[in-house]
Amino acid sequence: MKKLYALLLALAFAVIMTGCHHTIAVAKTETKTTPKITPPSPTATMKVTPDTVDKGQSAELSWSTQNAATVTIDGVGAVAATGTRRITPGSSTTYHLTAQGEGGSSEASARITVNVPDTTTSKVTIKDLFAQNMKDIFFNYDNFDIRTDETQIANADADFLAKYPSVKMIIEGHCDERGSDVYNMGLGENRATAVKELLVQRGISPDRIKIISLGKEQPFCTTAEDESCWQQNRRVHFVFSD
Repeated sequence: MKKLYALLLALAFAVIMTGCHHTIAVAKTETKTTPKITPPSPTATMKVTPDTVDKGQSAELSWSTQNAATVTIDGVGAVAATGTRRITPGSSTTYHLTAQGEGGSSEASARITVNVPDTTTSKVTIKDLFAQNMKDIFFNYDNFDIRTDETQIANADADFLAKYPSVKMIIEGHCDERGSDVYNMGLGENRATAVKELLVQRGISPDRIKIISLGKEQPFCTTAEDESCWQQNRRVHFVFSD
């Protein structure tokens, strides 16, 4: 009987112990992820001062960058991150800068306009101006007085000579074909002298003027033997003198 009681007691104790069993929780270990650091992107600026010049003149190219490992300018090459350079381009040019770094790349540009003289047009010399501005003076038949309607032209000739005091000239006296050679040589000289005196009265130094008579030796018009031609040959003509 005692054995049966001991057996039941042991069995009861085993049941009690089974009901009190606890499960031990296992702690979970969390894996921490290190945040990724993104390098800053490069920045770049560039300018030209002044941005317009004449050919042969220089200007200053300046630039500034940040966060760049390498900086290059087209036509210049590798440069410092920030700097300036004197440039003298032969024609209008756009400068292009590229800045590269771990964070990527950045670009900047600056343009300079170069004014180039037009070489298709020949340079106008003082001799050209003389030929364009000094107009012939015409005379009546057998006369060396400056006509009233020619006075304005003679005054314009004097005004031109006053603007260019270094210019020297020869005044040629011409006649039409009528009359003897000797007579026309004298008449041509009188015509040249009359114009010289007018110019001197207007302030032109006589040292700048020489006169010569060609009489009827070098007529301007030879297409007819009438007044239409003769009136063109009674004149004073100006020749530029070096």
